[in-house]
Amino acid sequence: MGSANNQGFCWWFLPKVTHYSLTLLLSTVMLADAMGATPRNIGLQIAQRPGTTQQNATRAAAERVFQEGLKLYQQGTAESLRQAIAKYQEALKLWQQVDDKPWEAETLNNIGKVYDDLGEKPEALKYYNQALPILRAVGDKGMEASTLNNIGSVYGSLGEKQEALKYLNQALPISRAVGDTKVEAVTLAYIGKVYDNLGEKQEALKYFNQALPILRAVGDKGMEASTLINIGIVYSDLGEKQEALKYLNQALPIGRAVGDRKVETRTLNDIGFVYISLGEEQEALKYFNQALPLLRAVGERRREATILSNIGAVYNYSLGEKQEGLKYYNQALTILRAVGDREEEAKMLFHIALLESSQGNLQPAQTHIQAAIEIFEDLRAKIANEELRAAYSASLQRYYQLNTYLLMELQKKRPIKRI
Repeated sequence: MGSANNQGFCWWFLPKVTHYSLTLLLSTVMLADAMGATPRNIGLQIAQRPGTTQQNATRAAAERVFQEGLKLYQQGTAESLRQAIAKYQEALKLWQQVDDKPWEAETLNNIGKVYDDLGEKPEALKYYNQALPILRAVGDKGMEASTLNNIGSVYGSLGEKQEALKYLNQALPISRAVGDTKVEAVTLAYIGKVYDNLGEKQEALKYFNQALPILRAVGDKGMEASTLINIGIVYSDLGEKQEALKYLNQALPIGRAVGDRKVETRTLNDIGFVYISLGEEQEALKYFNQALPLLRAVGERRREATILSNIGAVYNYSLGEKQEGLKYYNQALTILRAVGDREEEAKMLFHIALLESSQGNLQPAQTHIQAAIEIFEDLRAKIANEELRAAYSASLQRYYQLNTYLLMELQKKRPIKRI
């Protein structure tokens, strides 16, 4: 049992179940669309290029292996995604042998996208950053904008919001200049999500509401669903729970209709989140437990961690089953560390610290909250804009409050030394 002081402190911290954070669930351009040509057209392009018989044979082999990778990617399982990476790596070497820069860049981009989907954000960033200068060199503005979006999205998911905005704000004018309304809409949605994570809710709604009609006009159902989810999240954060459910319940059938398990699982998670805030814990668990096996099937480890965290929060805060809650929290923490999501790792450490504190385990609680603060301080230092840095700092007050409380309680428990 925690001390009376512990229980008295915890009212400062309302139960916080986690939404999916920055990264939107679909790529900037659906992968098959991003390639810009069907297999038949690609074959024609290859046949029309000048070169030796050996070069043409190498290109044909690269195309075949690339298409095998694309089919594996579209299967969407954890195993098939790993196999897709191997195929793309094989294709990449072949494109490099014939010095085909456009296809080298697109293959690098696809490898990055697979790592992105697997939650391995630093690895995704490595490949996106290899693709970007090649795309600029060959003058492919459309793919440049898409890649800038992908890089911005990854930086956002790594907690580097200022860096995310830097890349997204480069992508937006390029997509408009080339008349690519789909990429423009996705960029607007990404920017909205960054502002959402910075706590700028009205600014976030402004960008989401610009994106939504464009996505509907171009028929991008997947991104339409993602944007509906994001609008729902903002309304939930603003306390408008029924408005949030209205948008989320529009998103769920769209995700299912297009067969996108990522959109479906994200919506299930966020509906569960709203039911938590409405005090309907068993309804929330129903939605979370629908999402968890779907995420494991597609290898979405980062979002699996989110669901585990949310289930842990229900057991911890709502049902009072602390040890069951801690079990789920620790599973989530292990995954977040493995995928390199530092911001979500820090949030998870905070909830573990709160739980330990409520049980009277002050030293482990202080160790966890100190680790969380160190991560946030490092992330805050990377935000160059003073206004955004200040907004970010304001969102961290509860972390500092908990740390101060724990240090004071630990000091009280130390034996008084006689002089």
